[in-house]
Amino acid sequence: MSDLNPRQRAAVRYIDGPLLVLAGAGSGKTRVITQKIAYLIRECGFGPRHIAAVTFTNKAAREMKARVGQLLKGGDSRGLRVSTFHTLGLDIIRQELKLLGYKPGFSIYDNQDSVALLKELMHRAFGDDGNQGERMLWRISRWKNAFITPEGALQEAQGGGGDADVQAQTAARLYAEYNHHLKTYNAVDFDDLIMLPVLLFREQPEVLERWQNRLRYLLVDEYQDTNTTQYQLVRLLVGARGALTVVGDDDQSIYAWRGAQPENLSLLADDYPGLKVIKLEQNYRSMGRILKVANQLIGNNPHVFDKALWSELGYGDPIRVLRAATDEDEAEKVVTRLRHHKFTKGGRYSDYAILYRGNHQSRLFERALRENDIPYHLSGGTSFFAYSEVKDIMAYLRLLVNPDDDNAFLRIVNTPRREIGPATIEKLAAYARERAVSLFEASFELGLEQHLNGRPLARLREFTDWVNRLAERAAGGEVMATVHDVIRDIRYEAWLADNARDDKAAARRMENVLELVAWMERMGGREDEAESGAGAALNGVGQEAGGPDLAARVAKLTLMDVLERQEEEDKESREGVHLMTLHAAKGLEFPHVFMVGMEEELLPHRTAMAEDTIEEERRLCYVGITRAQRTLTFSLVSRRRRYGETIDCEPSRFLDELPEDDLDWEGAQRDPEKRREEGESALAGLRGLLLGNGPAGG
Repeated sequence: MSDLNPRQRAAVRYIDGPLLVLAGAGSGKTRVITQKIAYLIRECGFGPRHIAAVTFTNKAAREMKARVGQLLKGGDSRGLRVSTFHTLGLDIIRQELKLLGYKPGFSIYDNQDSVALLKELMHRAFGDDGNQGERMLWRISRWKNAFITPEGALQEAQGGGGDADVQAQTAARLYAEYNHHLKTYNAVDFDDLIMLPVLLFREQPEVLERWQNRLRYLLVDEYQDTNTTQYQLVRLLVGARGALTVVGDDDQSIYAWRGAQPENLSLLADDYPGLKVIKLEQNYRSMGRILKVANQLIGNNPHVFDKALWSELGYGDPIRVLRAATDEDEAEKVVTRLRHHKFTKGGRYSDYAILYRGNHQSRLFERALRENDIPYHLSGGTSFFAYSEVKDIMAYLRLLVNPDDDNAFLRIVNTPRREIGPATIEKLAAYARERAVSLFEASFELGLEQHLNGRPLARLREFTDWVNRLAERAAGGEVMATVHDVIRDIRYEAWLADNARDDKAAARRMENVLELVAWMERMGGREDEAESGAGAALNGVGQEAGGPDLAARVAKLTLMDVLERQEEEDKESREGVHLMTLHAAKGLEFPHVFMVGMEEELLPHRTAMAEDTIEEERRLCYVGITRAQRTLTFSLVSRRRRYGETIDCEPSRFLDELPEDDLDWEGAQRDPEKRREEGESALAGLRGLLLGNGPAGG
């Protein structure tokens, strides 16, 4: 334990009662947990099989177990449980199958399985097409995470009146029906892995006592992220013995949207009056100025336990604040600054991270990085081309330029629904195979009428005639007008609203569609003339006046998609700038961090402003700041494109909460001298690379 500081050492050695380790960002919490497990085994006489440590990700659990193994240096650790909450719950269910009324070989339903079951139940009950299946699963999951049973949900819904309560009662009854069918199918869903053990322990004290004797010391990581049901599981397993160490930081609780409750930290003091609290405030990650800024920001939130991070790494550079006119300017300015810093200071592109509030913000940065030949990869997010809504629109456009694309045809022939069902597609496919033609071509042949007739044939030909008309219009030079007509004619925005979990999810998906359209419009601009010619060459077609034709644009976007998928497997090992959301960045650290979009309605997000959850948004900003080790840069814009419109933006209130003397503001207008310096450094770096003597890691 010689490598531990005094507070870390005290946390490891304290076993006289329940302990809360309030561990600030970068304070070495994983070291404390792993050292304590080794201490319990080596010094305190606990058998490994009587110790359990739980966390939230398999990666964290694997890392923890590996560190314990290194500390024990070959010592016996058989039976030690280091796992996620859900793995612990699964172990309990497996060993208590009979008491829970399940048979061996039970299934665990994933989200798709659960949505399919709910759609089926809703179709039976209401005769609808189950468009609300995803939204209903989200509601049921929230109930399970809050430890609300179907009976409790119905009781809650019957407490008042009005249409909303009628809907809540309907949802509660569907919740009961859903659970009943899961049991009938000998299946559980993801949330049941925690809820079923809690229900079992509450109803059968003798079973709980058996598990309490089996697990005599419990350690919990990231305690601020526990939901109500997880909290109940911990409290039941620990019981009156109080052999518990929890490690957490209320300032880093950023998952309320999935049920996490930072107040669980303060509830510990109520459940265990003798709770000991040890604060880990020495940060081993960041420069002093970064920590000063973080401390002042988070000081605006109320606290049950106060703490202030400090560091021995020096004070560090001022925090840069870049102002840009538009979101496109922001991406250009951030990437230019990043490139300049890399070539003047050396290092690797993987030393840099661009963090943002929402995945949709990555698009412009992806484009700017590509245009500057800077490698990057997305972490904790989805590639733009992987979104189902982007795939849908791309499939429509692929079919317009290549009617023989059967994969595109099959993806969108009934998306949105146009009464062309599986039976119709099967007959069309059989005929197309017999004639050795594409599905699209087969739909026009007279011979198809021997296999299809009446309404199914009419609906199919109505669709293919529409595709033909739009294809002819696009070929005539009206590229973007045709793209807009596709989205309008299929009423795609309305279809997203009907099928999304909620209005916010539908809006986010439509934003991706609009970004795809905007990307295609930019490809028609004069600045892309050279690339347009290359895109056209891919298809052996010419280009319309003023830009590439539809085939060229679709070819270029499809090529980007293919390349991204080819690079997906080795993404983690590639050298490149990290692009990720603030949520995905939690637990990570980078030498140089750019936090972009520091504006009202982005950070804090407009939803949080409407729902008065500013405190969580401030914690999210705090998490972003404390990812930075050496330098931190914020950026914001005056105008940003949203929902297809350009809106005026206000600086984030969080910038006003930071110490003014530590911020170095740069205006929207580029400093000519700085711009010249950046240009020269970039050219020098490129020359160095060409000569083979560029900066390390370049």
